[in-house]
Amino acid sequence: MRNRFASPIVFAVLAVSTTMAQSAPGWTPPDAATKEQALGIFKQIIEINSTDSVGSVTAVSKAMQQRFLDAGFPASDIFLGGPNDRKENLVVRYRGTGAHDPILFIGHEDVVEARREDWTTDPFQFIEKDGYWYGRGTQDMKDCDAIMVTTFLRLHQEGFKPDRDLILALTADEEGGESNGVDWLLKNHPELMKAAFAFNPDGGGVDLQNGKAISADVDASEKLYADYQLIVTNPGGHSSLPVPDNAIYHIADALERLQHSQFPFELNATTRAYFEKLETLEPAQTAADIRAMLATPPDAGAIARLSVSPEWNSVMHTTCVATRLLAGHANNALPAMAQANVNCRILPGHSREEVRQDLIRVFDDAKITVRYVDNGGGIHSGAPDSKGPPPVALQPEVMKPLEKLVAVYWPGTPVVPDMATGASDSIFTNAAGIPTYNWSAIELEVSDVRAHGKDERLPETSYWKGVQFWYDYVRMLTAGSGQ
Repeated sequence: MRNRFASPIVFAVLAVSTTMAQSAPGWTPPDAATKEQALGIFKQIIEINSTDSVGSVTAVSKAMQQRFLDAGFPASDIFLGGPNDRKENLVVRYRGTGAHDPILFIGHEDVVEARREDWTTDPFQFIEKDGYWYGRGTQDMKDCDAIMVTTFLRLHQEGFKPDRDLILALTADEEGGESNGVDWLLKNHPELMKAAFAFNPDGGGVDLQNGKAISADVDASEKLYADYQLIVTNPGGHSSLPVPDNAIYHIADALERLQHSQFPFELNATTRAYFEKLETLEPAQTAADIRAMLATPPDAGAIARLSVSPEWNSVMHTTCVATRLLAGHANNALPAMAQANVNCRILPGHSREEVRQDLIRVFDDAKITVRYVDNGGGIHSGAPDSKGPPPVALQPEVMKPLEKLVAVYWPGTPVVPDMATGASDSIFTNAAGIPTYNWSAIELEVSDVRAHGKDERLPETSYWKGVQFWYDYVRMLTAGSGQ
């Protein structure tokens, strides 16, 4: 996913963070040997095509498996498996003292499609240019896959003995496809994934504006993803004899009603904490609206004004938007069928079926059928009743060392708990009872988020900061104090 939208915090008073992110005095870049290793891993996995259409997640998993074996990890602590020969996941266990329950780290190896003709560079070649590394997955999320592999290898080479086992799961089909690796592992090999809590670097991170760190975002909650098919059929006919009963018009009218509808306002523990932090950072009028929105009862006018921001609107509401249209069979014929895909991001505590029923009420058209589309593209008359899990509690053993390190790497930058407005594999680990924190330690300009897009790239400095941050953070989490 790597859902890094421009945070509304960038509109806050920038005096809260005046230190240039690139010149923070407290962190030391990795040594030359670590850089060579980390860069080699990054290049290797970028240049393995792992798209769902023609690529192979298994090829990435096997390449990383060999690196762990070459480093001396016991073969018995390395699992390679999946539902088919293209979607094999890798799970590596780094043995600790067992004083505490394990920590799980998850990261997807698959990437979204990328066509050479759309890019300035070859998306499956790792190219260095002007202080950036280009390639599909450099932001989402092979950068963090490489960082976590490097961290495990580096600690192992140093002989570090953590106070608990560390588990790394590199998996398939987060971006789409029928073989989601985290889901498959939890269902088929839950013993491999059992942990006190987990980190998913496929979200969170540090927002920069003109080189200044604005916020360090930790996703402690996320929305539930769902697609719905709208379809209407009629007899069609000759285009020279237009009639009001046109399938395209029915779909268009329904989508216009959706465009002007609004799901109810709702906050949870994480989003309330998010806005409480924003209230201390925003200009006076916006801060006043946030206070009014947080009041009991919330002020409707303040909600409406704050909802003008697409990001804040998505934090406060379930959102549904049309993403695809299909209709007609000839230029000179009335359409016998029209359909649309509506993509929804559902607030925690609500189900996909509940939202399907909401859409039926919004469209209020008996000629339109609303069906659920599963991750594999299957069409169903009903949707799952399971609800998105509640927000994750911000455990001190996770947050205190993270806040200390953020103060070193990005001085003066607030750590902000938030809710990802997209969805990630954390939906599976949280549902399995493993509290999961989305945090990447990757810094990106809010105007240069290219995940899923053309010429995806990562600043070199951002990568080296991530490499060193995770090394320091894992040691802090597992050196015996956790503080």
